[in-house]
Amino acid sequence: MTSGDPHPQHDGGAHSHASESRARDGIKLGRIAGVPVYLAYSWFLIAGFTVVVYGPTLALREPQLGNGAYLVAFAYAVLLLLSVLVHELAHALSARSFGWPSQKIVLNLWGGHTQFEAFTASPLRSVVVAFAGPIANLVLAGAAWLLVTSVELTDVPNILANIFMWANFLIGLFNVLPGLPLDGGRLVESVVWKVTGSQEKGTIAAGWAGRVVVAGIVFFGLVLPWLQGEAPDISFTLVMLLVAVFLWQGASASIRNAGFRSRLPSIVAGRLAVPAVGVPNFASVDQAVQAGAGQGVVVVLCAPDGKPQGVVDPAAIARVPDEARGSTPVTAVGYALAPGAYVPESASGQELVQYLAQLQGTEYAVIDAAGLVVGLLSQRAVVSAISGRPAR
Repeated sequence: MTSGDPHPQHDGGAHSHASESRARDGIKLGRIAGVPVYLAYSWFLIAGFTVVVYGPTLALREPQLGNGAYLVAFAYAVLLLLSVLVHELAHALSARSFGWPSQKIVLNLWGGHTQFEAFTASPLRSVVVAFAGPIANLVLAGAAWLLVTSVELTDVPNILANIFMWANFLIGLFNVLPGLPLDGGRLVESVVWKVTGSQEKGTIAAGWAGRVVVAGIVFFGLVLPWLQGEAPDISFTLVMLLVAVFLWQGASASIRNAGFRSRLPSIVAGRLAVPAVGVPNFASVDQAVQAGAGQGVVVVLCAPDGKPQGVVDPAAIARVPDEARGSTPVTAVGYALAPGAYVPESASGQELVQYLAQLQGTEYAVIDAAGLVVGLLSQRAVVSAISGRPAR
């Protein structure tokens, strides 16, 4: 149950891709305040787990319920779902007050997340949006407490009201723990962001804080009781380990994403490309050699209109006899580039990455402002720059 990371808007896109994305999100429940709400198929796993684990316990504690205890357990899962929905709506509506549009809310195995469109954040606003979720849950817990203490409830209504109260209290309290991907991590992120002026540094710090939170949960929830001689409860241990894995993965993803964002400014097509020259596709092998292929310079084949079409293979040139190079067309020693596989040398950052993701192939010609070929960019170079690791 996090405030979610901002996701940029996509221009258009195929209708089938949008349909596939919606199908992956799960069952569309409708719109609330204009925000699409989806129920992920994974939610049914946590609902089933709740019924299997909590149903027998409730049946022993409240024998008068009989098999109805399992229906109450399912109602518990539904109340948790509603609590998470309110939590995510609080994120979405508080973000809207700052002009940040919400793309969708997805309720899933781990609670839920709100996905935003592109927006310009600030440390203070980020904290407000993040803490709106836990505050909403604490308000629900307070309302349930008033109901429980002021109205004479019996049997099932009393059980569900108490469950709803404690569930929202714990959800609100748990989510303010100071580490990503929990909402409290946004406070750590914003403090470091404000001090350093870098949101990426804030995110990395909050991600490491999230890892510390995971270590604390495992130690105090599992290791310490075991050291004190308490017999481990299998269901509780399983839940704690699943939560710990989820939080660790979320914290690690935050650190990776922040590193990616910090490296984006250095991802410029002209900087990452190897030098190259263009020759017409009607040239000879000899002309390609003279253009630079003989000195190890990459030679790109261009159509009559100047658009890059292919790349000369130096190994293929070496197999052409010297006396035949003047009469052998350069296309005989080249391989094709994917259609439209060329980019301006000034293309950079997220724009470059998104553009390359739409192209086929693994190599792209780089052109200058006049449309002349100045380099050849490989997918490996881009991946290396994004990951911060040497190209393989």
